[in-house]
Amino acid sequence: MTAEPGLHRRVQRLMGNRFEISVVSDDADWANARIDEAIAEISRIEALLTTFSDQSQTNQINAKAGISPVRVDAEVFALIQRSLRLSDLTQGAFDITYGSIDKRLWNFDATLTQLPDPETARQMVQLINYRNVLLNADESTIFLKEKGMRIGFGGIGKGYAAEQAKRVLRGGGVEHGIVNAAGDLTTWGNQPNGQPWTIGIADPGAADRNGPRLDGPRQAFSYFAISNMAVATSGNYEKYAVIDGKRYSHTIDPKTGFPVSGIKSVTIMAPNAELADALATPVMVMGVRVGLDLINQMRQIACVIIDDTDSLFTSDNIRITDRANTL
Repeated sequence: MTAEPGLHRRVQRLMGNRFEISVVSDDADWANARIDEAIAEISRIEALLTTFSDQSQTNQINAKAGISPVRVDAEVFALIQRSLRLSDLTQGAFDITYGSIDKRLWNFDATLTQLPDPETARQMVQLINYRNVLLNADESTIFLKEKGMRIGFGGIGKGYAAEQAKRVLRGGGVEHGIVNAAGDLTTWGNQPNGQPWTIGIADPGAADRNGPRLDGPRQAFSYFAISNMAVATSGNYEKYAVIDGKRYSHTIDPKTGFPVSGIKSVTIMAPNAELADALATPVMVMGVRVGLDLINQMRQIACVIIDDTDSLFTSDNIRITDRANTL
């Protein structure tokens, strides 16, 4: 579909999420052919990383946990390598071995009416330890040291796919565009009118007023003009359960096995979507003070946090001066 002259958009469900790909071109057929190529790339990555297929390299690694190393493609090895570096950087708040916490513990739908057993949670989190992911660069193998360990790319996969789709689009000659992977988005170039892209940060309070919305655009509380930059948001309003009147977010602290609290949303702005995606969730886990301290030490990274009292916090390199006018 075309939203305005020269801008061609397509929305498609990929990797279990709503992807929206936008390409600037005067030629609709050419733009749609490029979008087809981006979708094919995202589908290829999904086949590699999904946990819903026994044939995926992710599930092959998980099936051999505690048994033997698994040879993987170079890009999967490199993605896991970068993920482990992020785990070091966030002191374990980001951890791809979270997969041992499955729907037996937390299933964020209408069937979840009581808190899980703390002892069960304690046993499951014992398997969460990124240091037990052993890499052999010479053999390109991954070995999960403990039986029962599971990895998953829910905290980084969408951002990686968005960046890879952008790479394909730019390689195909697309000079201006956006790949939006359910709120994890990457931009390059400008709008058809020559202006930077305008990105809205979702208002987490809208979910309190209107109820959760699991797909499609949300009400924004602030806007930023950006180009050649990526944005990712993690929020407690997207998927949660209400038990005894208290909201429990789907963002789980890998150290406890229980949902984090204190923050409604974290928005990260970074040079690429993979990094933005991977930093948003751990900042929620770390909390306002520790999370901002981490971001303030990183170059070219900015952060906006809204806590449970609707107070606004930003990293040192960003300012939102008039939030009220954008609500």
